[in-house]
Amino acid sequence: MKRRPLPRPCPRQGLSLRPTVCVALLLCATAQAQETEARASLERVVVSATRSEAQSFDVPASISRIDGDEARDRRAQINISESLLAVPGLLARDRQNYAQDVQISVRGFGARASFGIRGVRLYVDGIPATLPDGQGQISHVDLGSVGRMEVLRGPFSALYGNSSGGVINVFSEDGAGPPRLGLSVATGSDGLRRISSQLSGAVEGPKQFSYMLSASQFDTEGYREHSQAQRRLGNVKLSLRPDEASKLTLVANRVDLPIAQDPLGLTRAQFQADPRSVDPSALSFNTRKTMDQTQLGLIYERQLDSSNALTAMVYGGHRNTEQFQSIPVATQKNPLHPGGVIDLTRDYRGADLRWNLKTLWAGGLLQAVAGLAYDQLKEERRGYLNYVGSSLGVQGDLRRQENNEVSSLDPYLQLSWQPAPRWTLNAGLRRTQVHFKSNDAYITASNPDDSGSADYRATLPVLGLLYALSPGLHVYASAGRGFETPTLNELSYRPNGQTGLNFALQAARSDSLELGLKARSSEWGQGSLALFQTHTAQEIVTQSNVGGRASYQNAGRSRRLGLELAWSKTLPRDLQAQLAYTYLDAEYRDGFMTCTSSPCASPNQAIAAGSKIPGIAKHAFFAALNWAPPQGWRAGLEARALSQVFVNDLNSDAAPGHGLLSANAGYLLKLGAWDVNAFVRIDNLFDRQVSGSVIVNEGNSRFFEPAPGRIWLASISAGLSF
Repeated sequence: MKRRPLPRPCPRQGLSLRPTVCVALLLCATAQAQETEARASLERVVVSATRSEAQSFDVPASISRIDGDEARDRRAQINISESLLAVPGLLARDRQNYAQDVQISVRGFGARASFGIRGVRLYVDGIPATLPDGQGQISHVDLGSVGRMEVLRGPFSALYGNSSGGVINVFSEDGAGPPRLGLSVATGSDGLRRISSQLSGAVEGPKQFSYMLSASQFDTEGYREHSQAQRRLGNVKLSLRPDEASKLTLVANRVDLPIAQDPLGLTRAQFQADPRSVDPSALSFNTRKTMDQTQLGLIYERQLDSSNALTAMVYGGHRNTEQFQSIPVATQKNPLHPGGVIDLTRDYRGADLRWNLKTLWAGGLLQAVAGLAYDQLKEERRGYLNYVGSSLGVQGDLRRQENNEVSSLDPYLQLSWQPAPRWTLNAGLRRTQVHFKSNDAYITASNPDDSGSADYRATLPVLGLLYALSPGLHVYASAGRGFETPTLNELSYRPNGQTGLNFALQAARSDSLELGLKARSSEWGQGSLALFQTHTAQEIVTQSNVGGRASYQNAGRSRRLGLELAWSKTLPRDLQAQLAYTYLDAEYRDGFMTCTSSPCASPNQAIAAGSKIPGIAKHAFFAALNWAPPQGWRAGLEARALSQVFVNDLNSDAAPGHGLLSANAGYLLKLGAWDVNAFVRIDNLFDRQVSGSVIVNEGNSRFFEPAPGRIWLASISAGLSF
């Protein structure tokens, strides 16, 4: 293999030249090196997870990129978790429960989430899908129109502020070329049906215009009893170039969840007896969720000159959620109880103004990003009884009403500098300020005014250094400080049964270190190895969790220690191999007290120091071997294995470890302007009975959410370019 030469810095006598000229020479040398490497069949993956485009191989951080075609290829295209299985350090689990969204954790952050995604920052086309309190959801992503996904892990995640234990960036495809129309249908086990369509293209001219429109509908009867769901998605991405130096992008999407039955979790006895069953309380209270969300974003990019660029983004959205829970009537009769129906109306908005600089400084290429981000959430939260007389599962009397607001204001600065050809230094600083405010509008003789507020602030530095041992072997080290506030949902209930928000909760703070190695060659493929350690103070943990209502407290210190390994290679005869492995040892370093019932006047159960943090697999393995000719027959195998996952802080029970095997086969036909792709997929080939996910610290011991046994999926997609 011919090694590409490392780019030389501008000679010192060249410093009298204009900086932009020297930068241009550096970029030209880099481009020539990339061309040489392309001829050697070494793929270079461009990412923007650090807010400026860079080769992931040259960034001192753990970054994985999944292209849209890869995310869709021979997959159901329903949940984002399907596409993230091969990302080391990330645990994505399909709960088979569309009332609760998928479970995603990164290096253990987010594992305790009982619904939605927390502890991990989510972005779609640059627009936050995580609200300023740290709670996020990603059900509005239409996988049929995804261009790529990037997953950032480790210390550099802190550059995104509050609750950024990891970062997932999803980017829609940009319209290009002549008009193209796509249609895809799928059917499978348990009444699964999906139909989706896409229309994309670009209009060339003085003001180039491109468009991407997609829509899909998904229905399922559900693997378990009482788990029917229906979801409708629509996405629009329009881009206009008014001139050569600017670009304006409009992003709009809509998601409707008219029905999502909630089968709840199962006790171990229920799970072992019949994994398709539900707890009787789910049927008697008809536990379910409905949701709709509309969101709009506008992004303006302006190249001021060869060195400076500006990006401005504004967005806004509206979300309605209604959820019926299975809280016993006797519990709801307490005049201080907020009831068994949650009704949320949320309006959110924000803006991000960013300046990018590329110039020469002290003989090396310097890239700087400075910005200011503002996000705001206004929520009207209402609680109702989940019964009327003897009728259960119907909305009753009002028991809670409050107006909550969360806002964050974050200035940030990031730098990347190459002081010498083999060295790259990255640094960043973010000041994050999160303000919570609650105005109580439900005040009675027995229910006092619980209005209040809380402020959380932190300064988050990160630092990374990368050294090129050779053109195909890079080593790096990075360190950073993270910050995680409680979410509104975690503040919503006090463990002692009193009304109002739990403003006694403090933010958790983390210090992370990472050492990594990145390698690539035409002979051995591409691989990465990362060793990491995170120490957290004031870890936010569950204090009580009964009947779908969880309250939280701050414990002491915790530690996450781990290793990530990834490898991929294109083999002869159109074979592609991929491996990913994660080792993660997560434990509480300090003991603390918790509750075994609710309400809980004072914690009564000791959690010993050294107990493992629940919801985390110590070992996770993924392997895939695909035969993928440019067209014709195709086939593949995927294997996944997880070690046991503890279900509570006591470590008294665990979902057993398991291994699953999947197989797929299909045919890809390209004929003129047409392309047709049909496949059949079988998951869990050996029909293993496993727990797909767990509900951490569930107070009724209904910890287990079963995964399906052997299931099948068949799909056909067709595309036509005009």
